[in-house]
Order: sequence, then structure tokens, then C-alpha cells
Amino acid sequence: MGGSNESTASAFTLVGLLSHTGPQLVLLCLVAATFAMGLLGNSVLLLLICTDSRLHTPMYFLLSQLSLLDVSFALVTIPKMLADFLRQDSSISLGGCAAQMFFLMLTGVSEGVLLSLMSYDRYVAVCHPLHYPVLMRQQVCLLMVGTSWLSGVLVASIQTTIALQFPYCASHTVDHFFCELPALLKLVCADISAYELALSVSGVLILLVPLSLVAISYGLVWRAVVRMRSAEAWRKACTTCSSHMAVVGLFYGAAVFMYMVPGAYHSPQQDNVVSLFYSLVTPTLNPLIYSLRNRDVRTALAKVLGKAGLT
Repeated sequence: MGGSNESTASAFTLVGLLSHTGPQLVLLCLVAATFAMGLLGNSVLLLLICTDSRLHTPMYFLLSQLSLLDVSFALVTIPKMLADFLRQDSSISLGGCAAQMFFLMLTGVSEGVLLSLMSYDRYVAVCHPLHYPVLMRQQVCLLMVGTSWLSGVLVASIQTTIALQFPYCASHTVDHFFCELPALLKLVCADISAYELALSVSGVLILLVPLSLVAISYGLVWRAVVRMRSAEAWRKACTTCSSHMAVVGLFYGAAVFMYMVPGAYHSPQQDNVVSLFYSLVTPTLNPLIYSLRNRDVRTALAKVLGKAGLT
């Protein structure tokens, strides 16, 4: 494209998800309420894990990191969207856009890696319960968490740095309610087909490698349970793994649609809905899934509420 259609990006305009109409105002209230519920749920779960000694186990340590990532993910996107609606200004500076991209990729990749490593924790708990204290000792847990965060930092640093080098079309209007890389790349006024191919390949690897670890872990769990031929063993395996499997399904279902399905098969409106799902709905559901299906968390919550005189 000609030079007249290119400019040095200093700011972008986000196409908001909400407009000032009756139905959209209802949606705004739903988004705000869900956001508040997600922050509360994850904060309460973090508090319980930190304060209740019965929850000082490897599984709950990993779960606390998941809640921290969920809080961070929602904070990167939703407050900006709500603020844009209230002040009727959806502009975002180049630095703000870069920060959104960086932290979104950091939290997204870190959460994907962490969820896959949590499946190893569930495998050890079911298949090697006697060796669990050794196989999931503190050093291993710290290594797992460090690996997930480091993966996010590396991917986010590389992708954000590359994305900011491209020339962008003069309109600078991002057809999305936050600065997500696929939406931003649609504004590039240059041939980036090679980069898009490399991005697709890296996206597949970032998704498929963790998913493969999840599949292997639960495949081994399934084989062990089948060999036991015990209804009690089956019940214990389901209780141990079901919450994690539900969270994995929610997270990776949206991620696979967004980053592995070719762009020609989904519209900007669909991208907005899917992005809203994994940036708002999934972080809100995760603490509910773990708390409602977990007796230890429910007991810890009842204990805290009892001390506060609320039960």
C-alpha cells in the first residue's frame, strides 16, 4: 500500500463492545457484575489458600497461581473497556496498546502452561499417591510456576516487540475492544504473510504442546483407573481431576477457536465474543468450579465465615 495510507502509530482507537443503547446498557451491567464477581471469587480463593494451613499443599499452591493469573487477565482488559464506555472515548496510546498486548500474552501463555503442568500434579495424585510428597515437593512446584511465568514473559516480549515494528494504516482503528495481536495485525500496511505463518505455527505449538501434556497425563490416569477396576478408584479419580478438566476445557476451547481456526472462518464480532469469554467469563468461573466441587475449599470458607460471624 502507498505511503499515504501509512503512518507512524502514536495512538489507536478501539471499536468498543458496548454502545449507549438500552440492550447494551444491560450488557454493561452484566459485564461489570461478572467482573466484580470474578475479582471477588479469585481474591477469596487466594485468601483461603494463604490463610488456611490445610490448603498449604502443592495443588492449592498451583491453584493460587491460577487465580492470580485470572485476576491479572481480567484487569488488563475489562476496566479499560468499562472506562471507555463511561467517558465515551475508546482511544489508547501506543504504549497502552503495547502494554495490553504484552500482559495479555504473558497471562494467557502462562495460564496455558500452568494448566498443563497442573495435569501432571493430578496424574501423580491418582497414579502415585505414595510418592506424591516427593514428586511434588516444593522445589518442583516452584519450578512449574517459574516455567509457566517465564514462558509467558518470553512469548509476550518477542511478539510485542515484533508487532510494534510494523507500519500501520492511517486509520489506526482496531476492530476489537482491546489490543489483541490478531486484531492489530489487520491494520498493518505491509506484507506480513511470512510473519503470520510463523505466528500461526508458534500459536499451534504454544497450544498443542501443553494440550498434549494434558492428554498424556489424563490418558495415564484413565489407564491406571481401568486397571484398578474399582468403583471407589473411579470415584476418587473423577473427584481429583474433574475440576481441572473443566477449567482446561473452558480455557483451551476459546484459545483453539481464536488462534488455531483460520481468520476467514470467524468474524470480528465472533472474536469479540470469544475474547470476552476467556478474558471475563472463564476467570470468573474458575474459582467457582474449584470451590463448589472441592470440600477442602468449602470447609475453609465456612471456617472464615464462621469467624466473621456470617454463619
